[in-house]
Amino acid sequence: MLSQHTIRRRMAASTPLVLALGLLAFVLLATTMGDRATARMATETLIRVTLVAGFWIFVGNSGVVSFGHAAFACVGAYVSAWLTLKPAMKGTLLPGLPDLIAAADWPALPAVLTGGALAALLALVSGAAILRLSGIAASIATFAFLAMVNTIWANWTPVTGGTSSVVGLDRYVTPWVALGWAVAALIAASLYGLSASGLALRATREDEVAASASGIDRYRHRLLAYVLSAFFCGVGGALMGHFIGVINPDAYYLNLTFLMLAMLVVGGIGSLSGAVAGVLALSLAVEGLVRMEKGVTLGATTFALPAGSQEIIIAAAMILVLIFRPAGLLAGREITLPARWVTGRGTTHNGPATDRRET
Repeated sequence: MLSQHTIRRRMAASTPLVLALGLLAFVLLATTMGDRATARMATETLIRVTLVAGFWIFVGNSGVVSFGHAAFACVGAYVSAWLTLKPAMKGTLLPGLPDLIAAADWPALPAVLTGGALAALLALVSGAAILRLSGIAASIATFAFLAMVNTIWANWTPVTGGTSSVVGLDRYVTPWVALGWAVAALIAASLYGLSASGLALRATREDEVAASASGIDRYRHRLLAYVLSAFFCGVGGALMGHFIGVINPDAYYLNLTFLMLAMLVVGGIGSLSGAVAGVLALSLAVEGLVRMEKGVTLGATTFALPAGSQEIIIAAAMILVLIFRPAGLLAGREITLPARWVTGRGTTHNGPATDRRET
């Protein structure tokens, strides 16, 4: 007979499967029953799942709020652009690129992977210093890192194009490509959360003193989570560029940072399922608000929200969630398969298919 500990572990391991099936259903509905705008919204949502799942690997497990992960998305996007743009276009738009990169003409997939890898390398270098801090000092340091990267990218004109947009990226991302990357990010996030490092990192989140007394190296586990998190944020940034076909430093700055944090807060920072729920809830809300800002016609009358209402309403929603449900929509719970499914036999456990991740 399986122990309760084993059953809980198996239920937790089923989380990415349940989430992947939910995202698959979401894509099928959007692509078969919706219009082109709906399919586009679904693709953007799945890219955000990749970003936020990567973001959650560090923030959700460490408890340290990072304001700097949009910088990794920026690095991933630009590295992928440097490798995939046609050499002639790079000679015109980005004349300062080194000859080896200027001559590169890679397919999108290896370029996206390289963008994620270099974002992870940057995280290893920057995290070596930032993660020696703790609490609010670490959060402020991540914001300073974001501002530094944005300033460099906005002024390094021969290499990044400065504040001008870099155009002509390969439109590689379809709803199915975005779904594949989202599922990969969810699997990686879940595996890390169930790993010894993930458990140790959450122990430091709950009680640093007790974890340190138990011999847990907080710095090492934080750095590992930070690097893995940066990889998927870098991939997500590259996917954004290859979906729209255009990149700009401002697209990877405060707006993206605010949106990623809002999705985690609304869904619940304590669980991967909460992160996905936050992405879906806010993406649908953003889509509805954007359409209402453009105007909705009812009979002979057109109703339209004032410009900028989207940001104000989302901020208000964050405040309300923090007041009335501070743990988020899912309150730190994971969506899992029922216990009787993972054990392969009947059981008296008939509760809801949710389970708190072990800490």
